[in-house]
Amino acid sequence: MRQSIVHMALVVRDYDEAIDFYTKTLRFTLVEDTYQPEQDKRWVVVAPPGSEGATLLLARASTPEQRKFIGNQAGGRVFLFLNTDDFWRDYDEMVSRGVKFVREPKTEPYGIVAVFEDLYGNLWDLLQLNRTV
Repeated sequence: MRQSIVHMALVVRDYDEAIDFYTKTLRFTLVEDTYQPEQDKRWVVVAPPGSEGATLLLARASTPEQRKFIGNQAGGRVFLFLNTDDFWRDYDEMVSRGVKFVREPKTEPYGIVAVFEDLYGNLWDLLQLNRTV
């Protein structure tokens, strides 16, 4: 048996502001943006540059209950992990684009890591794993 996670839903306030942040600030690729009239919603998928793995499905909150979780999908824990082949290149570029880092870079046994917030406050790790991990 072979399975994989294809998409991970991220609850957002607005499709266009989320697309703008992920494509312009984090330099993700807009993979798909398709309107689904039967549900009056869009299927919006983004992926990190060069990624061949799971993608993010930007899912607009459509109920008051869903809106409560915008920016807090993991209860304040780091929610997503963005691995890079060059930590300092990406860290410096993200800082220059206004990304807010809430934990400064730190060298750990597994690699280099820093924690940043997305536009809604979800926490992400930016990390470069050691080759041996």
